[in-house]
Amino acid sequence: MVKQLALRPSPLWLSLLALVLSAPGSLGAAESYPSGMIRIVSATAAGTPPDIMCRIIANELAESEGWRIVVENKPGAIQTIGAAEVLKQPADGYSILSIALPASAAPALLPNVGFSLDTDFAPVIKLASAYHVLVVNPSVPANSLPELVALLKRQPDKLTFSSGGFGTPAHLAGEMFKLQTGVRATHVPYGALPRAIGDLLNGTNHYQFISPLPVV
Repeated sequence: MVKQLALRPSPLWLSLLALVLSAPGSLGAAESYPSGMIRIVSATAAGTPPDIMCRIIANELAESEGWRIVVENKPGAIQTIGAAEVLKQPADGYSILSIALPASAAPALLPNVGFSLDTDFAPVIKLASAYHVLVVNPSVPANSLPELVALLKRQPDKLTFSSGGFGTPAHLAGEMFKLQTGVRATHVPYGALPRAIGDLLNGTNHYQFISPLPVV
């Protein structure tokens, strides 16, 4: 088990759906929408909180409205791979992007992002927001947030915090934590969140910001 130290007071990821911007009147001009399969591209890895929320919505629409919906995961590059995939599709409302908050930070973290969320996509709906819980491995000699901060200041660059990848909510929250407290620790990004959690549990890394179930 890991020790829970603090609940972050502000949302660190936001899940929403967005459409490629369409020409005026291009949706539903000839026939009622939807008349075909809707493809939702989840820009996060399978099993992550934003992906789970996306699939809950897709299942609910399929059951309650009879819509045909398929969800595909296209994670990577701070969600820009999924966004670029949707942007290549016709702006007809049948290719929808599901993203979380880090996608908005991508232009500041990645050079030459070839699109703008503000101008190339139209928001559809906010699905959920979530908070981060700071947890540490039991071997870390800290049982409160002040104790962890004091430990990190006594041992700069000695402890590590993990995340599911560069630019993910856990990474951004960890960097915010360092800035706000003045501590120094090493970020260890993983290609998938379950591996990061596994190495936190076995003591390879020392602490992490983890999202519990989201708030709808």
